[in-house]
Amino acid sequence: MGIADRKERDKEELREKILHAAKDLFLIKGFEKTSIRNIADQIEYSPGIIYHYFRDKNEIFHALHQEGFRQLMAKMSVLASVRNPIERLKAMGSIYVSFALENPDMYDLMFIKEAPIDHVIDLEHDDWKEGGGTFNFLRGTVQESINLGYFKGHDPEALSYMIWSVVHGMVSLSIRKRCDVVLASRKDSIVSDALDEFYKIIDRL
Repeated sequence: MGIADRKERDKEELREKILHAAKDLFLIKGFEKTSIRNIADQIEYSPGIIYHYFRDKNEIFHALHQEGFRQLMAKMSVLASVRNPIERLKAMGSIYVSFALENPDMYDLMFIKEAPIDHVIDLEHDDWKEGGGTFNFLRGTVQESINLGYFKGHDPEALSYMIWSVVHGMVSLSIRKRCDVVLASRKDSIVSDALDEFYKIIDRL
């Protein structure tokens, strides 16, 4: 390995070390209490070195949220072989809910916290590639369903947004513990039960 290759490897390893430390702190402290300084303390470097890799905390958390989307889409990608788009749509919902409930802090960062989107806006464009890619997968499945005669009279983009919003709402209420006090006796099952009810509605469209 040449000097240039070694330097590039070392640079990438330090970047990953920063992200790993940021994720650990985020899971323990939450976003607001995680700072550049305590990330630096965690990896035993000065805060200045982090700015060689990331412009600010928002960029660090944007990079972390990208990893979350890669994990989610890796789980979704196995559904490409499901030929019936309605069954694929239901499976997508189940995977989405499972991912969110198993990774509540990461889901919070991906879909609720403003920091990753603030970073996108700071770059002076509105291309949220990660969320857009996930939405396009959903929209493509909805369009396939329409092409086969399902969802007659519905606009594919608006319907896709509605489906996303409904499932997002289910998991967000659970993650933020609203179900714990409103539906305390069913808090452990209400999301899956609600998802089943939603599937019954989809089957009628």
